[in-house]
Amino acid sequence: MTELPEGLPAIDWDAGTVVVEPPEGRPGAWAGGPSALLVDGVFYLAYRLRRPVGEGRGFANVLARSADGARFETVAVVGKDAFAAESLERPAVVVTPEGRWRMYVSAAIPGTRGWRVDLLEADTPEGLAEATPRTVLPCTELAAPKDPVVVRHGGLWHLWASVHPLDDPLATDRMTTEYATSADGVDWQWRGTALSGRPGLWDARGVRVSCVVEEGGRLLAYYDGRATAGQNWEEQTGLAVGTLPDGTFTAVGDEPALVSPHPPGGLRYVSAVPVAEGWRVYYEGTRPDGAHELRTELVRRLAAAA
Repeated sequence: MTELPEGLPAIDWDAGTVVVEPPEGRPGAWAGGPSALLVDGVFYLAYRLRRPVGEGRGFANVLARSADGARFETVAVVGKDAFAAESLERPAVVVTPEGRWRMYVSAAIPGTRGWRVDLLEADTPEGLAEATPRTVLPCTELAAPKDPVVVRHGGLWHLWASVHPLDDPLATDRMTTEYATSADGVDWQWRGTALSGRPGLWDARGVRVSCVVEEGGRLLAYYDGRATAGQNWEEQTGLAVGTLPDGTFTAVGDEPALVSPHPPGGLRYVSAVPVAEGWRVYYEGTRPDGAHELRTELVRRLAAAA
């Protein structure tokens, strides 16, 4: 297994706890795709709920809050019908400098292999449930964007999204992570590829950055990867080091760093929030019954744990 670069928290499955159970206990039923942040001492967690293909797929995005980061109460729920979507995937939740709440939602376009990203915006987290979506990352004939990671840094908004090529309808599971910037978090300019799969390695088929943190003047990222189309939905987690202003990343190590102990080992969509003790980490992982659960763990810095 690949060792983590200094500055990224390690994850120990056995030390974690379940935050949200999947809708059912069977393959294709998921709770996960988390996006977490800490606002005025309160944890906010956005996540996706999903049923198997043919039974609803990603049917809702949920925003919840918690005082301790482990026990959450629901604040807002948005369903796929509000987006005229076939399915929803991982949301990204942020707060603007003006205090406005935003949720970026990945929506599957019915009857196609395409995805787009819509934006909800409101004065309060509860208000996101009634907000009107507007598309900020449209699907094109050649590429489908989804699963954005959104960060504000240096007076700019930065975004990393997984982008699926649509040139081959039988291979739309392939993905790279593309980088974009924006002055307002609404109108985005694509800057180029941030991370690609590596031929012959565990992440050859596709990569999806799931979390970006700044530590010691560097950008550090967790990313999801898979080697084959058959591993779609059961990606494992790798590590990457990057820089600004170009927003690109270089993968670290030749093996995944984080996997579930339950076959086929899916552990993906890591989201890490810095706290006084270290990090509060959230991720989606495969259970023994094949369902995916949303888990969390408090990872203490060595100095804090001593």
